Amino acid sequence: MLPGRHLLLLTTLLLGTMAVPAQAATIQITIDNLVFSPAEVTARVGDTIEWINKDVLAHTATARNGDFDVATPAKKSVTSVLKKAGTVEYYCRYHPNMKAVLTIAP
Repeated sequence: MLPGRHLLLLTTLLLGTMAVPAQAATIQITIDNLVFSPAEVTARVGDTIEWINKDVLAHTATARNGDFDVATPAKKSVTSVLKKAGTVEYYCRYHPNMKAVLTIAP
């Protein structure tokens, strides 16, 4: 083999063994009978949350720290992408007794 090919082969092998970043996940949170389910979720920055509203009422998922405020119409689904790590308590602005926690890892 030519010296240039050795370098190319070595470079290819090294790049092939490098860690591949984890794929972003889609996590479903269902709203049904005025309850977020699951009530505690763990996710990562870059993951997508699919908010599935099965109720006949509109709801929000509003972070107490202001990180997000997602409106979900009745019988519809919406998505949002997590942008910031931390533990976030959230609730529905229309029904403040609806509460849940989202823990977001970097």
